[in-house]
Order: sequence, then structure tokens, then C-alpha cells
Amino acid sequence: MNILKKICIIIILLLIYIYVCFIAFLPNNYIIIEGEELEINTLLGMSLVSKENESLQTVQAVSNINKNKLENVTKLDFSLNLFNLFNVKNVSVNIIPKTTVVPVGEAIGMKLYTEGVLVVGMSEIEGKKPYENSGIKEGDRIIQINENNISNTTELMQEVNASYGNKIDIKYVHNEETITTSIKPAKNKDNEYKLGLWVRDATAGVGTLTFYEPSTGMFACLGHGILDVDTSDLITIANGELVTTNILDIQKGERGTPGEIRGTIEAGYTIGQISKNTEFGVYGILNTPSYLSISPNDAIEVASRDEIEEGDAEIICELENGKRKKYKIEIQNIFIGNNKDNKSMLLKVTDEELLEKTGGIVQGMSGAPIIQNDKFIGAVTHVLVNDPAMGYAVFADIMIKQMRTIN
Repeated sequence: MNILKKICIIIILLLIYIYVCFIAFLPNNYIIIEGEELEINTLLGMSLVSKENESLQTVQAVSNINKNKLENVTKLDFSLNLFNLFNVKNVSVNIIPKTTVVPVGEAIGMKLYTEGVLVVGMSEIEGKKPYENSGIKEGDRIIQINENNISNTTELMQEVNASYGNKIDIKYVHNEETITTSIKPAKNKDNEYKLGLWVRDATAGVGTLTFYEPSTGMFACLGHGILDVDTSDLITIANGELVTTNILDIQKGERGTPGEIRGTIEAGYTIGQISKNTEFGVYGILNTPSYLSISPNDAIEVASRDEIEEGDAEIICELENGKRKKYKIEIQNIFIGNNKDNKSMLLKVTDEELLEKTGGIVQGMSGAPIIQNDKFIGAVTHVLVNDPAMGYAVFADIMIKQMRTIN
């Protein structure tokens, strides 16, 4: 009997744990596009009750999904109720209107400036390790020294040298948590004070400009985020610049060796301001679209994922300076329920000219817009190293939602 009671208690505690975890991880906010199906899972005994529309109330098991076509609405507020007795969470759904964008496909440069300075390495200073017990690790960002904000490496060096070897207070960010520590700088052979930390405040790269939205002036690039080359972490930026680029050459991709579009931004013009680097692309405002060979008259509708079909499509990319062109591809698989990463579609390059020039998808082609049935459906994000003709793409609706979160 005692064993049975213990088993029952364990089961009850496990169920409570499952419900608590579900409530904690259920997002407070959803973003969907007008006309898109709303999909929210609920556990047995839970109900999502609309505060404005009782017809949207649902009580469902975890295996079922609540789906409602929503049009001409800007926001819905739900309360998550437990056994129709307790309100355990409020959930908001923001509905953004359908939009049109201009698919670009032009090679573009990006300069990103970090929020604070990024720690990319560590070294001894005259046999000492000043950082040793500070808790600071590679990938962390130093944002303050002695309550003075740090935005670049010059400011950091000035603050450290001004300490004359006295202990300094440092505020840094580790895994989105802000932490305060202290370090006593060490003097090197040049009589300069150092922390023993290698830091960087900026990075740059070349990719493909995906689209421009004439109604807001916003742009999107890449379809994936820019990672730090040393830490492989997504770079948290303070701001950045969108810069014209000059294509130098193309390294053709082969099985086991990814190719690359090589370009330079040294003589480029700044044509936009970058405001966000996300796992689903780089976004900002395009200030001077006249530098690009695009027109608002070229805007087309953004497709929802349920409009995408397996089969023929086209990508737009620039392989020669000033010459954008459409190339044939085939959508081979659509992962319609995927919202967790930027591998929404599996595609294959079928265009003989593109295969001859690049071998398929190459680095620098990330962000190339995909067109199907005269609608923008997504952007190229990855290449399969063992088969450069194959790659992945992100849904257009994911990029639009990401853009709206920073507008």
C-alpha cells in the first residue's frame, strides 16, 4: 500500500512538473500574418479563452491544435485558464497585415558594431593572468568599467590604463545575464596596463540583400544571423551599416568544400543602417535605395508557407557586379511546421548556368530571395557541404515576423 501511495505521489508530482513547465515555456506573445492559421497547443484541463471573442475558446488535449483563420484584426488577447478555475497566464497574439516587398538578390556588405566589446581570447601578461578569477570567458561582452560605458576597444584601453594598476570594476554580459566583477590590471614591458583579454568591437562580411519593403523602408539580409568567427556565437550588436560591395571572384563549390563569393567593401557606400542581427537574418533601414537597381514597382506579395509548393522555383542572385539574374531551383521538401530554425525548405539548384559558375549554393549567396508563382516565398540560408547543389531556405513569413519585432 505504501508503495502504491509513493507511486501515486510521484505521478502527481510529475504531472505538476509537466504543467508548470508547459505554462513557463508557453510564449507570452505570438506574431502571425493576416490570414495565417493560429496554432497554440494546450494540455488537458487547460483552455485558451479570448478576452474579446468567445467563439475562439478551446479546451483540447496536447495532440490537438487550435486553428483559426484571422483577418482584419490587429491583436487578440487570451487568458490561459486551468480547469476553468484559475487564470495562469495571459497570451497576446499580434496579427500583422500582409505586405509586398521587392526581392533584391544583390551582393551587399555589412559592418556590425558590438554592444560593448567582445572577448575573443585570453593571454598572460608578464606571466600573470589578471582575468583568472573574474569569471569572464570567451564570448562575453564587457559593457562597463568603473561605471563608465564601454562601446569600443579604445575606450576599454583608456579606462584600464587610467587605473594605474588599481583594481577596476567590470560589468559584463554572459549568456544574456549581466554580471559585475573586478580585475587588477597587470603592467607589461611597455609600461601599459592590461587585463590579459583579447577583445573586438566590430566585424564585417559580405552576403546577399534579400528584400526591401517600400512601405516601411526596411530591408532584410542573409536569412541567418552573423556569428562571431572566434566564439561561433550570434553577435549582439549596438548598430551597423549596410554597405555596397564589389565582387572580386567566385570560388566554385565542390563536394566537401563549400564555394564562396568573394567581395570587398573597402570602397563601398553606406546605404543603410543595421538595427538587428538575429538567427533569422539581419534587418534595418535602407536609406538610399537609389544605389541599388530596384524599383518599388517591382514589389510582389509575400507568400504564406501554406502557399508554397514542392517543385519549380527561382532564386535571384548577383554573380557579376551590377548583374542580378534569376536561376532555376527545385523545392524538394517543405517543413511547414518548423519555426525553431532557418531550415524551412530543402532545395536543389537545377539551373545549368548556375551549376557551371558556382557548383550550386556558395557562401555569400545566403539571403538570395526565392520566387514561386510570382510571390516571395523565402531566402537561401545553408548549403549541404557534401552536395553543393543542395541547400536549405527560410520561410518568407518568418523573416517578415522578425522584421516586425524590430520595427
